[in-house]
Amino acid sequence: MSALGAANTIRFSFLFLGAVTPPKSILRLTMLDSAVKTIETGMLARRMIELAEDKQAHEIVLLDIRTQSTIADYFVICSADNDRQIKAIVDHIDVKVHQEFGVVGRSEGSSETGWIVLDYGDIVAHVFSAAQRDYYRLERLWSKIPPVVVVQ
Repeated sequence: MSALGAANTIRFSFLFLGAVTPPKSILRLTMLDSAVKTIETGMLARRMIELAEDKQAHEIVLLDIRTQSTIADYFVICSADNDRQIKAIVDHIDVKVHQEFGVVGRSEGSSETGWIVLDYGDIVAHVFSAAQRDYYRLERLWSKIPPVVVVQ
């Protein structure tokens, strides 16, 4: 079994490099066997965008919310055309992030409700149906934050 295997317990610690508003934040994963894997959260957020694109998510936006909130560093927001596609996007992101980075996220919501949230601590991904995205308009709530990445 790899150092990032399912049997290991992961302890999260967050390191911030820089001044008051950090230019980078680092997610450090420490396993019980003392193996350490360091992940730059921006890199993980961008990988999550690629994974959403793999399943034809659209209107993908990456917001760097570090200057406005302590709840997370990044929001990844995307839309899907139907319930099955929402589930496919979420499952794909969840499986690949776990395989590639050893990080296990928590999810809330269901494809039937039109909104699933994947929480990876410093990165929160929102996968919406078009109707729910239009209703909640997260980008408008975070309008002071210019998008880092926009994929149509």
